[in-house]
Amino acid sequence: MRLRTAPSSVMFAWLPQALAAILDAWALLLPVECAGCGADDRGLCAACARELHPSATPRTTAGGLEVVTALRYEGRVRRVILAIKEHHRTDVAAALSRPLTVAIRQSLAAAHRQRPGARVEVAAVPTSRSSYRRRGYNPVAVVLGHTGYRPAAVLVTVRRTAPQKSLDSAGRASNLRGAMVARRSLEGRIFVIVDDVLTTGATMDEAARAIRAAGGEVAGAATIAFTPRMFAVRDNPSRRDYGGAKGAEQEPPGFD
Repeated sequence: MRLRTAPSSVMFAWLPQALAAILDAWALLLPVECAGCGADDRGLCAACARELHPSATPRTTAGGLEVVTALRYEGRVRRVILAIKEHHRTDVAAALSRPLTVAIRQSLAAAHRQRPGARVEVAAVPTSRSSYRRRGYNPVAVVLGHTGYRPAAVLVTVRRTAPQKSLDSAGRASNLRGAMVARRSLEGRIFVIVDDVLTTGATMDEAARAIRAAGGEVAGAATIAFTPRMFAVRDNPSRRDYGGAKGAEQEPPGFD
């Protein structure tokens, strides 16, 4: 007797409902609110999760470094990123890792096109000692831990810097100059630098400077998001998007 099996689409049609039921039960045990909008019972609701759909776009810093960004740092995206940076919401790391993975993958692909066969490593921008003590973790490293990429710990911060949020582009660059150094010689090694948010590009340019000063090469960079400007600033030679994008009326706290 030949048994009939249901199509896989029918067999697994119950999975979304089952997952929702599990999440509802978990919310009763450990009440939580959405990191993006504050809605009850979900660490990240479906509407906010949709806002994290990536649109990888290359942008260029004042130092000439190409940075691939995945999201615009505004609205729900901004609140989700702030949640992991300032409110210990490490539960959103997996969701943020998906757009970051797309940005890293595109940056690595560009690096390999220019350097066929070369080994290109991922290096995370270091957090300051004071920030690490305050949070107890490095948000970029936590998100990277969900991407499948293992970052090389090659940079450290060596001096205190003034808060970046009150400074303009030139002030940020001056404030960060010389703030990072490599742990060891990086001769012959190639890197893509990773950070959370691109604002003026001063942090990325300083990280690139430190790597190059140790003999390494920087092939590109990637971030989860970029900060739209109230005033159009041409920092992308291709003139695409960021060169004329307008968004947040002021730069958010906590980013450099």
